[in-house]
Amino acid sequence: MGEMPGLSRRTFVFGSVSVAGGVAFGQYGQAQQAPSSAAATNPLMADLGPNSVTFNPWVEISPEKITLIAQHADKGQGVGSIQPLMIAEELDVEPGQFEIRFAGPSPAYFNTGFAHELAPFMAPDQSPEAEKARAAALEWLRKAGLQMTGGSSTIPDTYEKLRMAGAIARETLKAAAARRSGVAAADLRTEAGNVILPNGTKIPYVALSADAAKITPVVVAKLREPSQWRFIGKPMERLDIRPKVTGEMKFGIDRKMDGMVYAAVKLNPNKGQPIKSYDASKAQSMPGVQKILKVSNGIAVIATNSWYAMQAAELVDCVWEPSRYPAEQADHWKTVASSFTPQFLAKEWRNDGNIDAGLKDGTLIEAEYRAPYVGHQPLEPLNGIGIVTDKGMEIWVGHQTPQSVQYIAATAIGMKPEQVTFHNEWMGGSFGHRLEFENIRVLAEIANQLRGTPVKLIFSREEDFLQDIPRQIAMGRCRGSVKDGRIVAADLQVAATAPFKELLARMGSPSKDPDGQLGVGIWNVYYDIPNYRATSFEVQGLSPSTTWRSVGASANGFFTEGFIDELIHAAGLDPLTARIAMCRIPIYRKLLETVGEMADWKGPLGSGKGRGVAFVESFGTAVAEIVEVTMTDAGIKIDKVWVAADVGKVVDPVNFQNLVQGGVVWGLGHAMNCELTYAKGAVQQTNYNHHESMRMYQCPVIEVRGLENDYTVRGIGEPPVPPAAPALANAIFAATGKRIREMPFNKFVDFV
Repeated sequence: MGEMPGLSRRTFVFGSVSVAGGVAFGQYGQAQQAPSSAAATNPLMADLGPNSVTFNPWVEISPEKITLIAQHADKGQGVGSIQPLMIAEELDVEPGQFEIRFAGPSPAYFNTGFAHELAPFMAPDQSPEAEKARAAALEWLRKAGLQMTGGSSTIPDTYEKLRMAGAIARETLKAAAARRSGVAAADLRTEAGNVILPNGTKIPYVALSADAAKITPVVVAKLREPSQWRFIGKPMERLDIRPKVTGEMKFGIDRKMDGMVYAAVKLNPNKGQPIKSYDASKAQSMPGVQKILKVSNGIAVIATNSWYAMQAAELVDCVWEPSRYPAEQADHWKTVASSFTPQFLAKEWRNDGNIDAGLKDGTLIEAEYRAPYVGHQPLEPLNGIGIVTDKGMEIWVGHQTPQSVQYIAATAIGMKPEQVTFHNEWMGGSFGHRLEFENIRVLAEIANQLRGTPVKLIFSREEDFLQDIPRQIAMGRCRGSVKDGRIVAADLQVAATAPFKELLARMGSPSKDPDGQLGVGIWNVYYDIPNYRATSFEVQGLSPSTTWRSVGASANGFFTEGFIDELIHAAGLDPLTARIAMCRIPIYRKLLETVGEMADWKGPLGSGKGRGVAFVESFGTAVAEIVEVTMTDAGIKIDKVWVAADVGKVVDPVNFQNLVQGGVVWGLGHAMNCELTYAKGAVQQTNYNHHESMRMYQCPVIEVRGLENDYTVRGIGEPPVPPAAPALANAIFAATGKRIREMPFNKFVDFV
């Protein structure tokens, strides 16, 4: 895309995002016949200062400063830097010349990046039918105005529209300079936050804000050729590195306010259930304690600091309503195992060939795989600050869905969502944790009882574990057959709780459709297997579950790539060579070849050593990984991991590598050691020593290569996770002959 058509300012905003989604869907002005105000189109217009100007929802210039808006939340993944730098690429401003502000709730920031994920077509499918479905999904997203960070969608969402936002701003500033100087805009250029006249005179952008506010904004802009890029495709220094390493960065948990009180909570560990009664006599006289309040599912202690509040909360004796799900873990697994029935059928995603005939044709292989509940557990526990007055609520909290924060907080205290003013914060991790709302709801309830007083809520680590809504529990039942050195059939059935469907319900948008995450990792399989069926079943009546980094593929990828590996070995084939030979998509085949070249794959390594390979596409991004292990007297040692990922365009090579390496560590660590289990209705693991991922000395060397063969730009935050577990399990089998079909693996082997 280079030229923009001659649209109005309003249509530009949404016309450009339609291109970013890879399809056209019509003009925003056609669908929204009567926007309530200019601010409804561009929320920055609502609070513009004197002589300030905004050209779109991402750029604001005043006489004092340039502010670039980051519409996606930063939870450590680096988008707080990449977003403004993509604007800066075209706007011609340098790091240090602008401030960053997170976007407030607005449908103007709807996420186009989910269109591909929502359309029921495989990622590499570019057929007219697939593009039509993606266009329909994009239209739904536009109408819904869904503003969400997640699903590795930030780069697909913003890659085009933020650069165009910068280009529009640049050309409008040049037009303002032309009007002031009398020099034709075509004879002007821009550099480092200035418009440059032919004689070399520099006019700072901030000095042009008042002029730019008075002219009709430019609506035709040409994006620069990649050869002219200063940032994109090159290593970028993250804008948050210096304040983070010096401790200057203020996360949500660091915010303070005058007159603030501190709150800690003790909530019903039987998730979703209320409190029956409580006795606070032991806590009331403790140092610093000011009040003890009842909230709908527990109590809150108000104190002069968080430590006093947490200590007192522990001493409040509470009587809880019992859980609505099985109290003991063994019964959770029994429920999952009993859900492979027509009653709980979610969807048959694929049924290629004749699966029944195929299973009878050759040697039958059967296996059952399991993936447990696991927690999110970011370093920064849930927190937030809230003030409730008779007019509304103001809330400061790090969250991935701003509009849902408004809805949840307002609903909790009987207000309207528009009465809640939301301020997003830098987050110390999420992995899906900050898509949920337990801290939002309880903060609103507490602040509503202390009207006019700012309340700072921090969950203790133990409370954070107890209230965390975990990854779905899942079981895979797999059958397949091999004959004459090839796989002739594979039948994958998965039963799991529905993470995204459950999240939508808690957001106030319940869906009757099957949860698409139940099918990810079993239906988007690209091997040439003539008889292939993929079916999922929705498990009901268990602990609530939610999105967890890589969501459905985190379990399903393990099931599929573990079982495919079993079939390959049963057929007497080499794991990597067979995958390459079976892969039907040329760019994915190239990916497998690349990771094989990186690892110098030459088959078996000899006694005590083994390599495993896995390939999973999730959120549109294909990732292949090879893990090498050594069997030692002390257990399994993970030596090295090679990763190849195709994202269409590597926007920042350094951040790309960091996200891939972090995803591999996340995937390996949880596969090795982590699970949440229930006893008496409550989670048994209440701190990191019970839910320990990978130790630093266990971390292998991870070599990464990014490919750019995909036809569109993809995200990379989540897709490195799913291949890690099956690649490790397959490597352990290669080294030891022991096939592991259940996470965590430390139930079956020791790790060095």
